[in-house]
Amino acid sequence: MLRDVLRCAGRILPVMGCLLGSVQYAHGQTVVERSVETRFQLDLHVSDVALREYLPSGWTPNVAGRGPAKDANLRLIFIDRLTINGPDGRPLGRGSNRLVYLVAPVTDPTGTNVQLVIGGLTEDPEDAPGPFGVYLPATTHSMTRSTSSGSGGGPIVESQDWVFAARTGERLEMHITYERGVGNRRAPREVRYYSAQNPDFFQISSQEQVLDILRNVTTTPPDRVREFSLTVGGGSYAELFDGTERVLSWDNIIWINRSVSLP
Repeated sequence: MLRDVLRCAGRILPVMGCLLGSVQYAHGQTVVERSVETRFQLDLHVSDVALREYLPSGWTPNVAGRGPAKDANLRLIFIDRLTINGPDGRPLGRGSNRLVYLVAPVTDPTGTNVQLVIGGLTEDPEDAPGPFGVYLPATTHSMTRSTSSGSGGGPIVESQDWVFAARTGERLEMHITYERGVGNRRAPREVRYYSAQNPDFFQISSQEQVLDILRNVTTTPPDRVREFSLTVGGGSYAELFDGTERVLSWDNIIWINRSVSLP
């Protein structure tokens, strides 16, 4: 769709600016953005009834019955976008950003398993409502990350503190301290991210990452989380986070390298 082609890096751009700043591949995908990021992902189970309100008609949750993602129907992802570049290598917008978004694993009406972006808070006001039409500008936004290693070969300890809140009351806040481990590098793969606001729109993310699972209630790896607190809800997220939500997996994504395309 023409509207989708004109949306680059979360912003509506003039026709020629968008087309000249993109790269068209033989298989029909148009690269609009590349980024390098660090992420912290929490797999959650939230109220099925509340989540259903965010799903377009004909879309259903795709909840794993086993493995590290067992029972997870929502992911809360804290993202430090270290670099954001266009296909020509030049920075896009501010060239970096921090945001927190909510993504649900779902099955679309054709039976395909995809990811549905249902909400989020972003530090950059120009990034709202973003490519998926669901981001809110964060009037409160802070992120700190620290790493320490002692003598004697002890563990490397890291801390992350995220506080994001919107004027309308939505709040996504996490504080965590953990022992860093050795992550698994995953082969590059393509993931389709759809908009809950406009399910006809999607981005194709070709991504490669290194994942370190710190705690998981199903696969029970060695628990390396030392301290953890989570405050979520308020505003339009109040029913989604009603106090019954459960954290199922604590995933440190040490780095992720992404190329974002439009079909």
